[in-house]
Amino acid sequence: MTSIRVTKEFSFEMAHALWNYDGPCKNIHGHSYKLWTTVSGIPIMDENSNKYGMVIDFGDLKQIVKENIIDRYDHAVVVCKNAPHHLLKNIEQMFDKYEVTDYQPTCENLVTDFAKILRAKLPVNVELHTIKLQETETSFAEWYAADNL
Repeated sequence: MTSIRVTKEFSFEMAHALWNYDGPCKNIHGHSYKLWTTVSGIPIMDENSNKYGMVIDFGDLKQIVKENIIDRYDHAVVVCKNAPHHLLKNIEQMFDKYEVTDYQPTCENLVTDFAKILRAKLPVNVELHTIKLQETETSFAEWYAADNL
């Protein structure tokens, strides 16, 4: 059988600040992120299956990514647990949706976390191949399964 890679693209808006950073990104700022999720597997060859010929239904992949990443991070403010994140609770109108991470919310760490989340949610016959997270027009981070055995 032939292994096939399937990719779905997503977009979301997110703000973050880098705690204890020595550049301008120490301030809360936002990005229009693009996320490419590529999975691999062997297409289902059971002619009786409603997923016949598919590695994964694009709709199923969309639902997994949307429920576990997009819905959680879209229009959220993301800060590291080391930052004084408890103060965000005092400004409900502007910070009613925020995430506190165990890591510095850099593009590199976000893509690593997203990979961990998605690997746990994919069907058993589908493997996460790569994730690309684009933070700006010219900057992105990539996670590859082959690099993380």
